[in-house]
Amino acid sequence: MFSYPTFRALICGFVISGMTAVVMFLGSAGGRHLDPALAGYQLGIILASYLVGYRTGLWIQRPATALFFREGILCLLKTAWIRDPIRSRKNTISSRSVNWKNPLFLFREFTSKFAEQRFIRKRSLYRWTMHLCLSGGCTLAFAITFPLVFGWVHFESMPEFAEVYEVIVFGIHADRFHIESVKGFLVLNALNISAGVVLVGLIMAFLRRIFDNGVRAVQTFYEDILPLILILLVTLTGLMLTVSYDFLDGRGHSGIAKIHMLTVVALFFYIPYGKLFHIFQRGLVMSVSIFKARGSEGVQSYCLRCSTPFASKLHIEGLKSVLENLGFDYTYRSDNRSVHYQDVCPPCRRKLLGVNQGISLNR
Repeated sequence: MFSYPTFRALICGFVISGMTAVVMFLGSAGGRHLDPALAGYQLGIILASYLVGYRTGLWIQRPATALFFREGILCLLKTAWIRDPIRSRKNTISSRSVNWKNPLFLFREFTSKFAEQRFIRKRSLYRWTMHLCLSGGCTLAFAITFPLVFGWVHFESMPEFAEVYEVIVFGIHADRFHIESVKGFLVLNALNISAGVVLVGLIMAFLRRIFDNGVRAVQTFYEDILPLILILLVTLTGLMLTVSYDFLDGRGHSGIAKIHMLTVVALFFYIPYGKLFHIFQRGLVMSVSIFKARGSEGVQSYCLRCSTPFASKLHIEGLKSVLENLGFDYTYRSDNRSVHYQDVCPPCRRKLLGVNQGISLNR
């Protein structure tokens, strides 16, 4: 028998994989534009989407994750009524719809945390450059290959001009280019360009893993080395396809294509259960940002010891709920009152710890 969380994760996996198959079928005009040579990729993506959905279904049911996800969705979909005694001297109830700044707020959060990745820039310029190369190159490669594999985009040569290709997107003739033009060069070599960017990031990552003693002390093969090896194999075999086609008259192309497909599918299967799953976990950052923004607009929690505001009431109540769901009870009860440990600010907690240690030592 499956547990309830596992059952829900299974359903989530089937839904995601089913949706992937449906959009692949519909976007390719009922499968007419699917390339049979890419059938291995198509099957691998559907299976990997099930694994991603199953893993996400388990992860999103964890107490802390569920709290941020639920609150983020609620903040997006409905109006939040927040009593704010700090900003409203009359202590009236003011309505603030979180949607009032969603477009600009979400765009700013997405830009800083996803596109620019400023949180890594604060740690190290080297790591920021390395991560931008890896994430940017891989994102570009996925943005190119997924529509091609799904049959959403394909190319057709014009009958009267064999060197002119038309770009067909969802059955619509979107553009055309000559293979000898600058546009043609960029379109036909976009994957090679992305591979070059990824290679720069991989070299920087391997150098860091080899020579940084602090990193070497805590790294593991499965979590830190294996994903780099998989990405390297995908990148090199992809470049070897171009070398075989352009410089070796196609020799070895069939074998290289099969090896490339195996490495790509292996990378997809690794993502749900390895370090690269953070690609999907980063999406929750948007909910966390919305949660914090809503909390900053509402009632603040005051320390029971020093009466200083130290966090939002929304955050503290959410933290209490998560701890309770995990089986931790930090409530101290007496005959007259009960006090929760989270209602004391961190500085006062440290002071109380010292005081209690002194009492236990009779000092």
